[in-house]
Amino acid sequence: MASYQIGRINGRWQNFLPPIQGGRFRPYYGDEQEAEQIDNPSESDLDSGSDSTSAPGSPIFDAVVQSALSRRRARGSAGLRESSSVSSMSSAASLEPDRKPKLSHMDARTQREIDLDLYKYPPLDPAIQDDIVRRYRQLDQVIHAQGLYQCHYTDYLVEVCRYALLFALCLLFLRLGWNSVSGLFLGLFWHQLMFTAHDAGHMGITHSFIYDTIIGTIIADFLGGLSIGWWKRNHNVHHIVTNSPEHDPDIEHIPLFAISHRFFDSLRSTFYDRAMTYDCVARLAVRYQHLLYYPILMLGRFNLYILSWEFLLRGLGPRKGPAWWHRWFEIAGHIFFWAWFGYGILYRTIPNAWGRFVFIMVSHMVTGPLHVQITLSHFGMSTADLGAQESFPQKMLRTTMDVDCPEWLDFLHGGLQFQAIHHLYPRIPRHNLRKTRKLVQSFCDEVGIPYALYGFVDGNKQVVGRLADIARQAAILAECQKTLASSGELGSH
Repeated sequence: MASYQIGRINGRWQNFLPPIQGGRFRPYYGDEQEAEQIDNPSESDLDSGSDSTSAPGSPIFDAVVQSALSRRRARGSAGLRESSSVSSMSSAASLEPDRKPKLSHMDARTQREIDLDLYKYPPLDPAIQDDIVRRYRQLDQVIHAQGLYQCHYTDYLVEVCRYALLFALCLLFLRLGWNSVSGLFLGLFWHQLMFTAHDAGHMGITHSFIYDTIIGTIIADFLGGLSIGWWKRNHNVHHIVTNSPEHDPDIEHIPLFAISHRFFDSLRSTFYDRAMTYDCVARLAVRYQHLLYYPILMLGRFNLYILSWEFLLRGLGPRKGPAWWHRWFEIAGHIFFWAWFGYGILYRTIPNAWGRFVFIMVSHMVTGPLHVQITLSHFGMSTADLGAQESFPQKMLRTTMDVDCPEWLDFLHGGLQFQAIHHLYPRIPRHNLRKTRKLVQSFCDEVGIPYALYGFVDGNKQVVGRLADIARQAAILAECQKTLASSGELGSH
């Protein structure tokens, strides 16, 4: 890393808001010119990075630019709805009480969510956030000292035996002609496999980029028909900007789901580089999303096939460097998968179309609980952005929940019940996460960060409750738009 060093900061490092999230950066002119540039920003500086199809990337703005925008609004050159989230702590502080603009319903809701998080979690004071980071790094040293980063391969020997048993039962019942039962065991086989693919994707098995990539590709592509490369590209971003509506692809499911009211403003996804249009399909689906949640997730695996092939055929993965061969290895894996599953089982072994349909639907719908487990840890948690000054560990614990379950059920959850811990330390092998939980709970008690821990049923209630709340907001918005349209006032709002 020394070869990338360009200088040294004396004193405390202050995080900057990245340009992709709405941050503004200006050339350095010297002290006097710099002050003049701040006091009199040009129109191009204020308008840079704007997108007519979507709101800016973050509800938190740079204080200097925000104050300039306030003066600009006072001159009447911009309307109140400059963005979907003009309210922020920095902007609120820069406005005098009698000059504070009246927020729209959606912006006021955004502000309430920010205020609630600021009340529940430690202040964003630099000294407090620095102390959280310091203790977080100390905890990392304790985890290293206790050997919790070391993978015990005997644990995976047990996993391999479980996988072999499930696949053997699939073949046995397939031979007996019990297609539905055979599909059930194949679905359970896929369900269990993905936990180890997740471990390999985070280099949590051998801690070697090459070896864990090979393990993950064999499991996900050759045996599961899904792209580990697509998953890593998607999932790594999720770990950086967890639960950010504009940036986290793991919560960007418009038109089917919206876990934040901010999706009503057709936000632009920085990951997909397109506007997530809140169109007529989304307006209909979101109003019933709490009822459609489980049925849609039961069919989620079919969508993963599409995303996997799109990733491979478009060459969205690395084409140069040490990972250039991943794409071709994955394509070979998909050919192998459809050879043994599509041709060997569906075509050669099952004699009729109805039997094939039943086998496909049962085997794929059985994996539905996996999609519930994946979304459970985040869909019910905060999507508010508290800005660049919030420390990494606080953000991870604020946007992620853990699921409480007895130890003997750990194999059924595959480590996904410890997502808060996993987000703090992604490379801890999942069989060590339960041991790490006590350390993380003590850390949370010391720094005053609430540790979100729900039972599986209560966690599902939290998620469905969030979806129902957003669905109610969508229904209210639709009624308001309908009323304004009938009165002819829609264009003026």
